[in-house]
Amino acid sequence: MVYVPTVLFSLGEGAVIPLIPVLATRLGADVASAALVAAALVVGQLVGNLPAGWAVAKIGERYTMVAAGLVAMLAAVGMLLAPSLPLFAAAVFLLGFCAAAFGLARHAFMTTRVPPRFRARALSLLGGSFRLGMFIGPFVAAALIGLFGTESAAIWFLLGCLAVLVVLVLVGPDPERYIPPITKPNTAAVADDSGEPVSGAIPTVGGGGVFRTMWEYRGVLSRIGLSAASLSAVRSARQVVLPLWGVSLGLDAETIAIVVGVSGAIDFALFYASGQVMDRFGRLWAAMPAMVLMGAGFLALSLTHDLDAATMWFGMLAVVLGVGNGLSSGILLTLGADLAPQREPATFLGSWRTLTDTGGAAAPLIVSGLTAAVSLPVAAAVMGAIGLLGAAGFIRWIPRYIPRKER
Repeated sequence: MVYVPTVLFSLGEGAVIPLIPVLATRLGADVASAALVAAALVVGQLVGNLPAGWAVAKIGERYTMVAAGLVAMLAAVGMLLAPSLPLFAAAVFLLGFCAAAFGLARHAFMTTRVPPRFRARALSLLGGSFRLGMFIGPFVAAALIGLFGTESAAIWFLLGCLAVLVVLVLVGPDPERYIPPITKPNTAAVADDSGEPVSGAIPTVGGGGVFRTMWEYRGVLSRIGLSAASLSAVRSARQVVLPLWGVSLGLDAETIAIVVGVSGAIDFALFYASGQVMDRFGRLWAAMPAMVLMGAGFLALSLTHDLDAATMWFGMLAVVLGVGNGLSSGILLTLGADLAPQREPATFLGSWRTLTDTGGAAAPLIVSGLTAAVSLPVAAAVMGAIGLLGAAGFIRWIPRYIPRKER
């Protein structure tokens, strides 16, 4: 009941995500416009964090997930029936909105109930549950396209996954009822009003909401939070750039789905290793190598578009990006849990996820704008530079804000 609903949601979403640019082009989008439509997914996640934090605090994780599943079904129907590009983009936005609500509900649950000594492994397993869906989903999409001859089959698969999820969460046992919360505040470093880090217990946030929480924790959010946002940006760019790269090389939808699926397989294979590294050696030793690999991978990809072996390089560097993303599995969840007040984490996590999702939402917009203004390889190079800057930020700020035994 903790992990299976995440697998179901990500399985359906993973089948659809690689095909969003393809479906957008069917409705008349060019490469830059298709990137903008793909960006609607992460923009929806960004916007969804604020109401999701409120919903988790008011109605609990279980009913937040049920509501997210039902609304996501409406989004899937909208993607199936959309007669124009703007309506299709709106449905993609709504799906991202629901993904934010679902993800924050699970993040809050794990933050309040998992002991710090194995927090990274538990949250990496949660990240791995998401990656399992992202790994299998594109292969399911490729099989369904081959069987039925239409990309819409993947959206029907998403609908089926969401229906099973809603039933499971409604009729299954509620983990909130039988897993007691951890009431001891955590000891991560936080920011006071001066913006300087202080050591000790994080005070419980009052009822001021997400924006007040952002101000109270502005020091940590503006420092390590921005590095986390850069990681989210590079991850999001990977989801957009790889399908667009395949489209720009003239590959068909099945081939693109397979390449993205192989990248997801590597990503998924490393998720538990990431948790082991974080719990045994510290958060930095998962975050920094992951950012270096993804940054270097994007920079290398930007140099291969016009080569004779461009398709081979596309597949190889998709694997490199998958390795980097796999090494970062659970790091944003773990850092958010490390820094959040244990007694009342929802508003802080809403702020944390809003900031990190801002990076995720900005990346496809950057890719779209640079692709339209210059070229897709330039967009990939810029995302590579962002990845390397994020690695430097983690090296600077994790030792300052995360306790020594966890950093």
